[in-house]
Amino acid sequence: MVAEKSSAKNISVTLRVWRQAGPAQPGKFVDYPAKDLNPNMSFLEMLDVINDGLEQKGEEPISFAHDCREGICGTCSLVINGKPHGPNKSIASCQTYMRSFSDGEVIVVEPFRAAPFPIVKDLVTDRSAFDKIQQAGGFISIRTGAACDANATPIPKEVADLAMDAAQCIGCGACVAACKNSSAMLFVSAKVSQLGLLPQGQPERDSRVLNMVATMDSLGFGNCTNQYECSAACPKAVSHDFIARMNRDYITASFRSAFRPKSAAAGDGA
Repeated sequence: MVAEKSSAKNISVTLRVWRQAGPAQPGKFVDYPAKDLNPNMSFLEMLDVINDGLEQKGEEPISFAHDCREGICGTCSLVINGKPHGPNKSIASCQTYMRSFSDGEVIVVEPFRAAPFPIVKDLVTDRSAFDKIQQAGGFISIRTGAACDANATPIPKEVADLAMDAAQCIGCGACVAACKNSSAMLFVSAKVSQLGLLPQGQPERDSRVLNMVATMDSLGFGNCTNQYECSAACPKAVSHDFIARMNRDYITASFRSAFRPKSAAAGDGA
């Protein structure tokens, strides 16, 4: 993680924000002075302060997305000084604090730039493309019955830990914003691996990877060219190794589907 600058005194910065009234409207950067800021306030709290000032002057506040402000929901998707989520590693925008910046610095803030993530307004983008990918196969539809004891299905600790590593993905889209191809491979591979590693995910393992990858491609996301910007920008440090795992699953599922009888249920992983 980048070492944060320690400062006991308040700081002043200039915020250069992308303003765009709507999806079909032209956008531009607008400068806003932010003075006498507590260095321990979060980046989103700083935006709140600026918006309070704009509203007091009768101006349109800056639109930005947020929810939990605890690095869990993934909605605080901002590109700060050219980096998704800001200068620090393995944290979301809401976990970035003003002590990460220098007094007098110009901070450029813009939305995630990717064709599958159209701009709604200002810093807000429509990331429902991720929802469509998830709906294509990121679930288990078999009947599992009533809740059973936690140890009723033995799972090796190494496998459980790896599945949990994949499950950490919060679907923020930083991987797409960081990738020169706007690839969603890290997100999709995390969702595929999360279930594909566990016994409960085996019946639909083939259909899951085939459907989710096909949906990703149909939505206009690019392909992976192994530059690893995705994992570097991920606020949860999801490893790009999951992409290789998904590629293996995809090849295996494609081979099985090519030789499966037409009457067989699509996506049976047996």
